[in-house]
Amino acid sequence: MSRASSPGSAAFRSLPDSGYASVSGSDDEGQGQGPTIMFSKPHLQFLNRQLQFLEPQDILRWCITSLPQLFQTTAFGLTGLVTLDMLSKLKIPRPQMVDLIFIDTLHHFKETLDLVDKVRERYPLVNVHVVKPAGAENSQEFATKYGDRLWETDGDQYDYLVKVEPAQRIYRELDIHAVLTGRRRSQGGKRGDLPIIEVDEAGLIKINPLANWSFQQVKRYITENDVPYNVLLDRGYKSVGDWHSTQPVADGEDERSGRWKGQTKTECGIHNPRSKYAQFLLEQERKREKEALEAAFSKASLEPATTPLSV
Repeated sequence: MSRASSPGSAAFRSLPDSGYASVSGSDDEGQGQGPTIMFSKPHLQFLNRQLQFLEPQDILRWCITSLPQLFQTTAFGLTGLVTLDMLSKLKIPRPQMVDLIFIDTLHHFKETLDLVDKVRERYPLVNVHVVKPAGAENSQEFATKYGDRLWETDGDQYDYLVKVEPAQRIYRELDIHAVLTGRRRSQGGKRGDLPIIEVDEAGLIKINPLANWSFQQVKRYITENDVPYNVLLDRGYKSVGDWHSTQPVADGEDERSGRWKGQTKTECGIHNPRSKYAQFLLEQERKREKEALEAAFSKASLEPATTPLSV
């Protein structure tokens, strides 16, 4: 039975027929105190066939009753805000409230950070866990530690530092087994064939409760339910990320076409395969080893040769 690394303290093992199992506990025997989540491949396919016909509220009810250690990851885009509002109206007992995970890349628009405060005020029962890049509290500290405009000089490293590593860290610290996301098929790009429920390489369960909804449906829900939203929406933005890689969207363009304009990139990192970043880290380590070896050879060549003393 093969074993993959865990997003939290859980040990994740593959089941026969490419299924998935998440076993709580940090040891190889999986003797933790938490619950176990198991999906075989046929079971996962069955769930997706059934869930795709349900309304988002019904999908959320299924998640709450079926998935322990469930959290919502959000950058407070429209879809995530709809999910949050729907959850707040499901009359969930407080122990079952779904906490939010917000990755502060240190490069968000001020309007996005202002929205976080509005959300806390509007939904006081919901905990918002904020995680930042390691070793930095603001963009100035980040630039000093990792280099100025890193998103231009090394996009993979930037994504890893501001999104991937913080996400993996908070998943581990909070022992997260499943997350609700704000991804939808109508957003275009690689999201066109998005399932309702999926399992990533490490066994983390991702649920996309509004996968079937269009931007118009999301926006109408926001308006009808008076949900606080990012004021950048009124300035032509439809998908908001970091300030340096987000632009307004023109009529007729895909919803996420304003992200990484002119680049082939379509995802920020946390929804890319983890193997991509494992390979990136391996290449970084090999680069450091090569540089250290070259430095050692260079130092040796500069040192004066010594001759033995004659007797």
